Order: sequence, then C-alpha cells, then structure tokens
Amino acid sequence: MDETSESTTNNDVTAQDIAEAIAELEEYRERLVKETTETAKRAKLMRVSVMAKLEPELAKIDAALQELRNQQASLSESN
Repeated sequence: MDETSESTTNNDVTAQDIAEAIAELEEYRERLVKETTETAKRAKLMRVSVMAKLEPELAKIDAALQELRNQQASLSESN
C-alpha cells in the first residue's frame, strides 16, 4: 500500500484521533517549556527572557490545540 492510499482525510478523522492529537500536543508543550527552562537555568539565563523567546512557539501550539478542541466539539455535536 502506498502513502497516498494510507493518508486520512477530514472525513476519516474520529473523535479518538483528535483526542490523541490533543494529548500529544499538550505533552509536547509541557516538555518544551520544561526542557527549555531547565536548559536556560543551566546556562544561567533569565527565565523571563527565555520565556519571551519561547512565547511565539507556545502561541502556535495553543492555537493548534484550540483548533483541535473546536474540531472535537463539532464532531461531538454532529454525533
């Protein structure tokens, strides 16, 4: 089976798929903040400046999480 026949479309996405994606993205966000903060501490950088640089990435993650939650709510409402 080739990749194109294995790809999923929006119609094939289940509530379970969305829930898994949300959980993985939340874990990634937490790990990113934790690892970045720990690295900054070892490098003796100020947490405020590190978080300021990390904020754009966190905003992207938060936006993606919100979109997934909206999809999840829409999927739940349609069932």
